[in-house]
This record gives sequence, C-alpha cells and structure tokens, in this order.
Amino acid sequence: MDKQTIAVEVAYALPEKQAILSLQVPAGTSALEAARQSGISAQFDGIDLENAKLGIFGKVIAPTQVLQDGDRVEIYRPLIADPKEVRKARAARVKERKASRQAD
Repeated sequence: MDKQTIAVEVAYALPEKQAILSLQVPAGTSALEAARQSGISAQFDGIDLENAKLGIFGKVIAPTQVLQDGDRVEIYRPLIADPKEVRKARAARVKERKASRQAD
C-alpha cells in the first residue's frame, strides 16, 4: 500500500526575490524536513535551515512540527535590528525634534 502524501508549500522571501514552492510530502513530515525536501536552499544563498525560525501562516512553530495537508512552511530571516529598540530610537528622535522646535 502506498504511503499517504499531503500537499504543502515552502516559502522564503528576500526584499528582491521571493519563492513559494509546492510539493507533496509523506504524511507525518515535519516542517524542517519539508523545507529540506523543497530544495529552496539551492535557490537562495545563506539560508541556514538548521537554525532558521519556521512558521506556518505567520505563527512560529518548532522545526519538528508535523505538517497538515495545505500548510505553508515559512522560513524566517534573522532580524537585523530589534524592533523594540528601533521604535524607542524613533520616539526619542521625535521627542528631540519637538523639544528643539519649542526652544526656537
């Protein structure tokens, strides 16, 4: 008897290039296994699948998460800057501008 397969997608994006690959995997395949099987790392230099954060439709998951039919595995890039720190710096700049306008 043939092993049951499910349809999944693997997605990765850079600012200048994106890919969503469709593939059939055996039922019981993990997110990391599907990412490996997709061959997406051959299309993008620098993807570290072993250490990348993975998600399904915007929700971070464990690499061992077993996929369901129709899931889209997303490979997330590491953050360059902490979003909280970026917001704090932006708020400080706005506060400085307001203070300098009031001083004029």
